[in-house]
Amino acid sequence: MFGIVRPCAHRLGEGLKAQWMAHLCGLCLALRGDHGQFARVVTNYDGLLISVLTEAQAERAPGGRRTAGPCPLRGMRTASVAQGEGARLAAAVSLVLAAAKVSDHVADRDGLLGRRPVALAARRVAASWGRAGARTGSEVGFDTAVLVDAVDRQTGIEALAGPGTPLLTVTEPTETATAAAFAHTAVLAGRPRNAEPLAEAGRLFGRLAHLLDAVEDRETDAASGAWNPLTATGTPLTEARRLADDALRGIRLALREVEFTDGRLAHLLLAHELGRSVDRAFGTSGCGHPADGAHGTVDLHGVPGTPGVAGSLGPAVRPGPEGAFGPPPQHTGNPYVGGGNPFGGGPSAQPPNPGRRGFWAGCAAAVGLCCTCKVCCADEFEGPWSRRKRGGCLNDCDCDCGCCEACECCECCECCSCCDCGL
Repeated sequence: MFGIVRPCAHRLGEGLKAQWMAHLCGLCLALRGDHGQFARVVTNYDGLLISVLTEAQAERAPGGRRTAGPCPLRGMRTASVAQGEGARLAAAVSLVLAAAKVSDHVADRDGLLGRRPVALAARRVAASWGRAGARTGSEVGFDTAVLVDAVDRQTGIEALAGPGTPLLTVTEPTETATAAAFAHTAVLAGRPRNAEPLAEAGRLFGRLAHLLDAVEDRETDAASGAWNPLTATGTPLTEARRLADDALRGIRLALREVEFTDGRLAHLLLAHELGRSVDRAFGTSGCGHPADGAHGTVDLHGVPGTPGVAGSLGPAVRPGPEGAFGPPPQHTGNPYVGGGNPFGGGPSAQPPNPGRRGFWAGCAAAVGLCCTCKVCCADEFEGPWSRRKRGGCLNDCDCDCGCCEACECCECCECCSCCDCGL
C-alpha cells in the first residue's frame, strides 16, 4: 500500500472508517474484476480519493454498494464495498500511474530492476497496465492520454532541470494529471459545475504528492545517487514546506466551492488528513501532536514572539532525552532500578528473546495473521518471521495524546465551522 493520505482509524470513527474501507476494497475489487488478480497490487490510498469524490457528489443510488465475499485481509469476513464508475475511474488512474512509476524505476535501474531479465519483465507488466488503464478509462469517458503525456513530459523536464529551476516547473506534469482525474469525478457524478474547483484541488494535490515524495526520499536518493527534485533544483526544505502549506490552503479553499451530496469523508481526507501527511513528511507536528511518537513536541503554527516553539516552516521543538525539566532523579536506593531483584537472587528474570521463525513456520504464521485480520486491524501483532512487534496497517496512529478529533485545531475550515461536520 502506498499513498500520502493515510488516515488514522481512531480519528475516522466507525462510520467514516466503514466508508473509507468500502472505497479501498472497492478499488481493489474493481482492479481484480477488470484486470485480474495481479492488478490488485496497485491498490493505493490516494487512488481511492477518486472513488470518494465521485460518491460524495453523486445522488445516493441503490447500486452504489455491494456485498463482497470473504477476504483474508478482512479476516475472511464479507463487507459492503463501493462499486460503479467512481471505483473504475480510480482503478484506471491507479493502473496508468503505477505503470509510469514502474517504468521510471526501470529507467533509474533501481534495485533488482537494474538486472536485465527483471527489467524486461517489469517493462512488459508496465505496458500491460498502461493499456488496461486506458481501456477502463475510455469506458468511463476519461482519456488517460493526459496521464501518459504528463509522464512523458516529466522525464524531459527532469532531464533539463538544474540548480535555479523553479520547483513548480518540475511538479507541473503531476499537477496536470491529478487535476484531470479530480475534474472527471464531477462529470461522472453529474455535477459539471464542480469540475473547475475540483481541477484546482487536484492540481494542488498533485503538487503536494510530488513534494512530499521528494522530501521523504531526499536522504535515500542522496545515498543511492538517484534524482531528487529538491536536490537537483537546490530547493531548501523551508521553501518546500512553504509550497506545501500554500497547496494545503488552496485545496481547502477549492473544496468550499464544490457542491457535495455528502462530503464528510472527502472533507476529512483532503482538508485534515493531508495536513497531517505534510507534518509527517517534514517531521513536524501540528496542533500539539507528537511527531513519530515523540512526546513533548510543540507547534503553534509559527505564532511570532512565542519562545520555545517552532513555526510551520521549521522543525518542531523536541526536548532531549533528559526531558523538559532536566535529567531524571537517580534513584540509587531503588532496588528495582537496573533490573535488580529486591528479593535477592541477582537480577530479575527477563523474558527470553523468542528469536526468528524459520521459513515455513513464518509462512504458517503469516497465513494465520492474514486470516485473522491482524495485519490490517490489530493495534499490535508479532511479525511472522522476525517476531518483532508491529502495528496494523490501518492502525498507524499518530494521535498518542488521545485528543485528536477529526476537525480539531483547524484554522482553515469555515466550511465546517471548525468543525460542524457531524464527526
